[in-house]
Amino acid sequence: MSASPSPAGRNKAAKAVAAKSFTITELAAEFDVTPRAIRFYEDVGLLEPQRAGRNRVYSQRERTRLKLTLRGKRLGFSLQEIKQLVDMYDSPSDTAPQLEAFLAVLRTHRQQIELQLEDIRVTLEEIAQHEARCERLLAAATGTAVAPVAKRSSRA
Repeated sequence: MSASPSPAGRNKAAKAVAAKSFTITELAAEFDVTPRAIRFYEDVGLLEPQRAGRNRVYSQRERTRLKLTLRGKRLGFSLQEIKQLVDMYDSPSDTAPQLEAFLAVLRTHRQQIELQLEDIRVTLEEIAQHEARCERLLAAATGTAVAPVAKRSSRA
């Protein structure tokens, strides 16, 4: 039977994890991005690694900022919006003006995505109509029935 670590032992382990540093190569591999992309995020102020001679040294804080940056990019946020999000990570998150500004960004982004989703639904319906027309024309041209393409269900 093993005893759980003492509070002092847990604190020491937590500090070791928090003090872990990463190289640009390690972060690039972990997040499947190029070192050049990471340097670009540094150039625009999203990351601020320490230096050890000529080498960049990324802390857990920078790793988290990179993770938030890539998540924002994946969700379609602009770099400016991502910077707002990432900067919130470093500051007290209970300041009303900051939260109101970010909420406005989120709502605008949601509206844009909802418009894009509607455009995609309309386009899919137009494609289905074209498919049906092509199937009818092909059947008439060949004199045989053409099996219709199975209708794909849309997730709503």
